[in-house]
Amino acid sequence: MDSGVRMTTTATGTSPVGSAPAGPTLGTLAYRIVRALARFLLWLFYRRIEVVGREHIPERGGVIIAANHHNSLVDAMLIIATVPRAVTVLAKAPLFRHPLIGPPLRLMGAVPVHRRAEAGDDPRRNDEMFASAIAALRAGRVILIFPEGTTQPQPILMPLRTGAARLALGAERAMGGASRVTLLPVGLVFHDPGTFRSASVQITIGSPVTTADLTAAHRDRPEEAVRAITARLTESISAQIVEAQDQYSLDLLAVLERAWWQEAARRGEPAPPRGEAAESTLAWKQRVMRAGRYLAAREPHRVAALRRKIEVYRSHLDEVGITSAQLGQPYTPSLVVSYVATNLLWLALGLPLACWGIVSHAAPYWLTGQIVKRLGQTAEEEATDKMAVGLVIYPLLWAIEGWLVWRLAPALRPSDRAVWFDGAALARAARPIPTSGARLRLVPHGPRAPPAAARRAWRARWRAP
Repeated sequence: MDSGVRMTTTATGTSPVGSAPAGPTLGTLAYRIVRALARFLLWLFYRRIEVVGREHIPERGGVIIAANHHNSLVDAMLIIATVPRAVTVLAKAPLFRHPLIGPPLRLMGAVPVHRRAEAGDDPRRNDEMFASAIAALRAGRVILIFPEGTTQPQPILMPLRTGAARLALGAERAMGGASRVTLLPVGLVFHDPGTFRSASVQITIGSPVTTADLTAAHRDRPEEAVRAITARLTESISAQIVEAQDQYSLDLLAVLERAWWQEAARRGEPAPPRGEAAESTLAWKQRVMRAGRYLAAREPHRVAALRRKIEVYRSHLDEVGITSAQLGQPYTPSLVVSYVATNLLWLALGLPLACWGIVSHAAPYWLTGQIVKRLGQTAEEEATDKMAVGLVIYPLLWAIEGWLVWRLAPALRPSDRAVWFDGAALARAARPIPTSGARLRLVPHGPRAPPAAARRAWRARWRAP
């Protein structure tokens, strides 16, 4: 987890996150700038971002990406950073009025969605949204939609709305069935999503949802076709995520999963292939959660006892400061010496940088946290608020800190005994030296002189014998 690779791809034959196919799919210059900024903020905030199934993203043609929605604007940032094609985001209309979020959305060409919940927004204007989205799909572009219709912090999939299905069928009808629109399910699974440098996420891109058999049915029974596609999309997104009653239970499941694989390795059981580790982990967690729900309905006391054991196990690991992988290792003298030497070396090299980082970043870190607390937003908006506020606070306080250092540190300012050069005098000095026996006298400089006195001094140094 601390390998230094922040964004990785787990899929056979795929390229690392951030690579993109050649061609006009990268978007406008404004889009590329916003995408680069999003990638930088995600790299800075998240400890690890893992992507599974990028081979399912088509290189061309209209695509509707439908993802679960647990982490507010960060969800869209993750999709934009992962997909190597320009993505048109369908975002709720109030975000466009946000002073920090609105400008990037407009630069990226996002399309506002007007919901009935927002006062002052006319839901009839969604006809314009559907027309814009269908036109984008006909042009072979990528649309991002969160079919749950709202963001919420718990790792469960809310009932999907029918917008994604209507877009898919509407686009195919507008194109006369000449080409298919790809409906792509995406699952986002977070660990500690609101904590800086502790958060991690797995992005799983599933196989496209089949809609071809319902295109004909859409002409005669449109509502039935829409409901059928929405049901298929619900199953597909559920297959890409791990559902739990809350984020805390999901974190405990991650602890149990690491202990399980470490124990399996000690028993000599083969580990999943390196390229399939993330998929195996996802499948294992899904099986455990299904079994947990089954047992909780029949033997809740056993599930509660196991939960308490996992909590105690995690607390002991945190107290000692080790991981599950280190717990069962034989501590030979050579291993202990190597561990101590490595940590002393990193301490000697990293301590000065760490101290400088603490001093220079303590104020913006604290101030960002205080502002986010006072915003009073929900848990799923914590990471978004921290990124947005930090994007303003950190550069501002860095500039103030730099100015204070410049003003208060004499060693960084020009010395009082430095030579003062006057532009006009230097221009005159550059003229050819008179040939009538004139000579140049070099006079040592004293303290800095005012401009008028300096000019008189320069003129006095040009004297004929």
